[in-house]
Amino acid sequence: MCGICGVVNGSGQAVNPRVLSAMMNLMRHRGPDDEGMWCRQHVGIGFRRLSILDLAGGHQPMTGEDPNIVAVVNGEIYNYQALRAQLQREGHHFGSHSDAEVIPHLYEEGGINRVVRDLRGMFAVAIWDGHDESLYLIRDHFGIKPLYYSSDGQSLRFASEIRSLLASLSRYPAINWQALWHFFTFQYVPDPLTMFQGIYHLPAGHYLRFHREQLSITRYWELQFAPSPELSIDEASTRIRGALRDSVTRHMQSDVKWGAYLSSGIDSSLVVALLREHAEVDTFSIGFSGQHHEINELQVARMTAEALNTRHHEVEISQRTYEDSLPKIIAAQEEPIADPSAPALYFLAQEARKYVTVILSGEGADELFGGYPIYQEPLALSPFRRMPQSLKRTLRRAAEILPSGMKGRGYIERGTTALNRRFIGNAKMFSDEEKQEFLRGSQFAHLHSSFSVTDPYYEATQHLDEPAQMQTVDCHTWLTGDILMKADKMSMAHSLELRVPFLDVEVFEKAARELPPELRVNRATTKVALRKAAEGIVPDMIVNRPKVGFPIPIVDWIAHDMNPFIRDVFASVRPDFVEPNYFQDLLDSRTYVWNRDRKIWTGLTFLLWYRAFFSESAD
Repeated sequence: MCGICGVVNGSGQAVNPRVLSAMMNLMRHRGPDDEGMWCRQHVGIGFRRLSILDLAGGHQPMTGEDPNIVAVVNGEIYNYQALRAQLQREGHHFGSHSDAEVIPHLYEEGGINRVVRDLRGMFAVAIWDGHDESLYLIRDHFGIKPLYYSSDGQSLRFASEIRSLLASLSRYPAINWQALWHFFTFQYVPDPLTMFQGIYHLPAGHYLRFHREQLSITRYWELQFAPSPELSIDEASTRIRGALRDSVTRHMQSDVKWGAYLSSGIDSSLVVALLREHAEVDTFSIGFSGQHHEINELQVARMTAEALNTRHHEVEISQRTYEDSLPKIIAAQEEPIADPSAPALYFLAQEARKYVTVILSGEGADELFGGYPIYQEPLALSPFRRMPQSLKRTLRRAAEILPSGMKGRGYIERGTTALNRRFIGNAKMFSDEEKQEFLRGSQFAHLHSSFSVTDPYYEATQHLDEPAQMQTVDCHTWLTGDILMKADKMSMAHSLELRVPFLDVEVFEKAARELPPELRVNRATTKVALRKAAEGIVPDMIVNRPKVGFPIPIVDWIAHDMNPFIRDVFASVRPDFVEPNYFQDLLDSRTYVWNRDRKIWTGLTFLLWYRAFFSESAD
């Protein structure tokens, strides 16, 4: 795990090494063990290293036989040993045992197409081809590792973190209004936008080419669900178990200590159980102290750790510690992510880093295998599919007369709303109409609706069952924008490499390309086939345990302990484009407001982020 950055100037303008050094230093937490810089006139590439494999010989930037091909890599290549053996048979010679060294050799052998075809892992890659005068940036299949870029039409800058990129720009960018509009819908900023004008996030499964001041972006892999109608649950569970065993084994590659997060759910428990087939494991869980002790996952996680015989570590965070640390944690996110579990991951990573350098986690299982309870909703709403449109309209009008929050109103409203308008991902904070109440200024008058983010995925998946359509939307938005971003930012803040064995192309094949709908979700449960695959491996008490999410007591905190802190932020941070009393009034409201506490948290997150990056006191 590392940080990469670089500059390619147009018109022969030389790269300033001091700028590149500043970019590298701002990512020191991503790579505290080593650094490297390569500069040739108008091209500069920088690297910060967290040493994981080949501790003595993995220095970057790297070249192969050809010194004009230079590469830097953030992440891990899990099939590097097979690639290395193949390249050696093709006549290549290696100077290290680093996984990163296969990349320049792959490029020498077959260009960019060979690189993106053969890599299996999590990665953000930069390759400079001095013969062709081209820079290539590549982001892994699922978007596990971040990769940002900015271009003014003549030059291009890139980095693993936005702060690093900001250090290379001559002017501090303004807020991207479209990104801000989307943030208040999704609670995160969806790719390729960022909250900064002119700075973009390379989408997952894409590569960028910058050639003689021309920029182009190409998709090299597409995440598509194509369920098989014939696979039995026994065959499905066997295939899933085999793919996961292989993925977990590959994710164990390390020359430093590793461990795993362990919650009360099936995903992390299955990863830990498969790890225990090979070695002893350090496991880590988090909960909250004080009056919220009873909602913790700690007791169930502790029982699972005992059943699997791990070296278990726990951390309990108080409300005061959470509150005091919240501003710096949101600043570490670089972009606002209004997910209350993100700070918990920060503290969990902080604890894990005391013992290990690599951590394995269960992210991605819900999106691939159908784990969120919302994926069961189409089954619950099936009676509406048989209704004539005239009856749906009548029911809709009747529901709108009912008081807000009244039982049954929401069910009718959702049942009479098309899927592509009722589901835009696992989090929906504010509607476009609600945002118009508190976002002020002409800059918001002609923006795209947030449906513009999800509509292309619905258009491409009309042939699939509705849960598969929802999974597709989540994989392209929620997974990359929220789940993986908070995982990367919170772990790397403590120089901890986080690996996600479920997000492997071979595991994806078993989850998305083979499972029939009924083996993903049914009326009774979620992750049907994955639960079957876990039988006999994971303790029985976990196999059929319902998903509970990450229990963060924000409802009680907003009402009580954190209320003064939140009021102070709402009173003191007031951008001129936000209605000054909107969030304060929402906090004071005693009438029913759907998702009120999450909306308050979204406003709080944004204002703390704004104070960190745009207030007069921001660095």
